[in-house]
Amino acid sequence: MLDSGFTDMLEHLEQTAGRLRPQLAVREVGHILEVGNGVARVSGLASVTSESLVRLPDGILGMAVNLDADDVGLILLGDSDRLVAGAEVVATGRTADTPVGESLLGRIIDATGRVLDGGKPLAFSERRPIERPAPAIIDRSPVTVPLETGIKAIDALIPIGRGQRELIIGDRQTGKTSVAIDTLINQRDKDVVCVYCAIGQRGTAVARAVDTLREAGALDNTIVVVASDEDQPGLRYITPYAAMSMAEYFLDNGQDVLIVYDDLTRHARAYRELSLLLRRPPGREAYPGDIFYIHSRLLERATHLKPERGGGSLSALPIIETQAQDISAYIPTNLISITDGQIYLSPTLFHRGQLPAIDIGKSVSRVGGKTQYPAFRALSGPLRLAYSQFEELESFARFSTRLDDATRHTIEHGRRIRGLLNQPEHHPLSAAEQLVVLKAVAEGLFDHLPMDHLGQGERLLLDAMADWDLDALHRLNRGEALDEDAWAQLLDRARRVLAALTSPPEET
Repeated sequence: MLDSGFTDMLEHLEQTAGRLRPQLAVREVGHILEVGNGVARVSGLASVTSESLVRLPDGILGMAVNLDADDVGLILLGDSDRLVAGAEVVATGRTADTPVGESLLGRIIDATGRVLDGGKPLAFSERRPIERPAPAIIDRSPVTVPLETGIKAIDALIPIGRGQRELIIGDRQTGKTSVAIDTLINQRDKDVVCVYCAIGQRGTAVARAVDTLREAGALDNTIVVVASDEDQPGLRYITPYAAMSMAEYFLDNGQDVLIVYDDLTRHARAYRELSLLLRRPPGREAYPGDIFYIHSRLLERATHLKPERGGGSLSALPIIETQAQDISAYIPTNLISITDGQIYLSPTLFHRGQLPAIDIGKSVSRVGGKTQYPAFRALSGPLRLAYSQFEELESFARFSTRLDDATRHTIEHGRRIRGLLNQPEHHPLSAAEQLVVLKAVAEGLFDHLPMDHLGQGERLLLDAMADWDLDALHRLNRGEALDEDAWAQLLDRARRVLAALTSPPEET
């Protein structure tokens, strides 16, 4: 006889089995033909579409990019060392996507949503395709609001607007990432959501950037999306598109967003590597024919939307590395033609100690001047004119030993303008601080100081301004233009602060 407990268990199993309704599950299954170096060719997936995901053994995902008659070319988004020919693959039925939402703020992740900061798993409720059509022209609004970087040389002379695409370009080790990080830091109290996208960077460089953002209190408002130089080229390729989708979530909610791509040179190289491995026809410098399109379709998604579309803005700061100051190379000229201006960092200025090493003559903003605060606009014209005159005279002065007094004064004044455009790394300034310092140097208040005392004079002036509770400073921070009396009051205070540092040298 069976005991009652065993009988009850049998009855429960019979009841459970009676409720089961077998269902057919349709799966499209294929097999790996060849695999290696971050790409694979598979057969048997007849209905797979471009950019759809395929699941390989060990949970590795691949994205379909080549749709040939007999096979499908995949770029792999994970380690392919243990994959072998003949292994089974399954079509997932979904396009390549990435998690989005508020929960990503303050986190370090990769394009697939894998957590890289050692924290708890992401809690998100939505995934979006990494590729998305750019907003239609009819849905876009003119760029009207400045994106403050906190960097004097940029805000005054190369202004950027919210919704603009401004290229940061220069040779290796000239401070391109520092300019971008300083801009991210300056958004911590500007109600701008930030996305920092690191493509092909060393782990130590990414860790240093993250530590800088954390120490400055800017990480909580920033999503860090990383594809390191050790990751598969496929992951490096999709990372900027995934980062853009994360940023577009906030854009669609009517918020202002800033995204930094560091850098698109490595992105182009990753795409070239994948294209050659997939046997696509090479073109100039072995890049495939659509190398322009991969960046244009990415950056065209940055815009300023109309109020009926939420009124949000998405500003992009792509970074490009040049070789031997050659801005006419293939990839740099592509990006220059796509973006709305460029900030050029000169290795010559960098080695002279001019930091940030921004070459004002080669830098331009094609949109930002229309968004500039009135106070900056009134100052930037005379300042740029004085600086360009100084650079021209300085180059001619090298061929002459005797200069007239007017030329010598112009050169000395220009040197002080260039010296005051120096700015410590990761110390962005408010609009009022920038305007008072630049107005003071434009009016000649620093002309009596020796060059090696300019930094000390600026620090004294900024420290003194912290104690000035003046309505004029609040108005400058709001971007309002001041009348002559208000400027006279500020300049008189600045003159007294600088006079305390040193007096003009006695004439002999």
